[in-house]
Amino acid sequence: MERWKGRVALVTGASVGIGAAVARALVQHGMKVVGCARNVDKIEKLAAECQSAGYSGTLIPYKCDLSCEEDILSMFSAIKTLHQGVDVCINNAGLAHNEPLLSGKTDSWRNMIDVNVLALSICTREAYQSMKERNVDDGHIININSMGGHRMVPSADEHFYCATKFAVTALTEGLRQELREAKTHIRATCISPGIVETEFAFRHHNSDPEKAAAVYESIKCLKAQDIASAVTYVLGAPPHVQIGDVQMRPVEQMS
Repeated sequence: MERWKGRVALVTGASVGIGAAVARALVQHGMKVVGCARNVDKIEKLAAECQSAGYSGTLIPYKCDLSCEEDILSMFSAIKTLHQGVDVCINNAGLAHNEPLLSGKTDSWRNMIDVNVLALSICTREAYQSMKERNVDDGHIININSMGGHRMVPSADEHFYCATKFAVTALTEGLRQELREAKTHIRATCISPGIVETEFAFRHHNSDPEKAAAVYESIKCLKAQDIASAVTYVLGAPPHVQIGDVQMRPVEQMS
């Protein structure tokens, strides 16, 4: 990770869970991290904690609604003005709604596509353009995916969400191929966790907190820090090593 000291990373969905853990880890390794979310109060608190801990990097909170392309473009413009550009893009933000294929609400489906697929693609495009215009040839784009992007969960509440994550799997491989065609050494990686103990289930099952709690009580789950460790492992691999897809799940998870 030594070569990333002083470089700029964007982490989407950095207020809680995996995003917050990744942001903290990158700041620990000396990076300038722009952490974005719709609400930056928790990112501001995390930034103060990182500073108090004496980490060598910095965390810069940025308010951004990833379902709005104008917000995303404004954020990249601000990063260009203040920090030259993005060297590492961690597409972490994602959400799920309990909306089955046979009875789900279109607005909820659209929201999942906007955040899980379109925002990821827009951030990827803008990050690549930022690297290209500055002749950065060693950048890295990491998509935080899900095991749900590799097999369909047998639950109607998850089916549309899984479809968006299957899209992330395809988009990551398509990105890798386009980067090769462009003859660049910028790398693309997909990290696909199984069950991670975060606020995700409580947001997903917001009308049934007992169901959400049961998700995490059934087995010993992954922690957000486990995913952050995977991110630093991938970033720390030698520049000639392309790690395409990291699938990780709790030992006790069945599928």
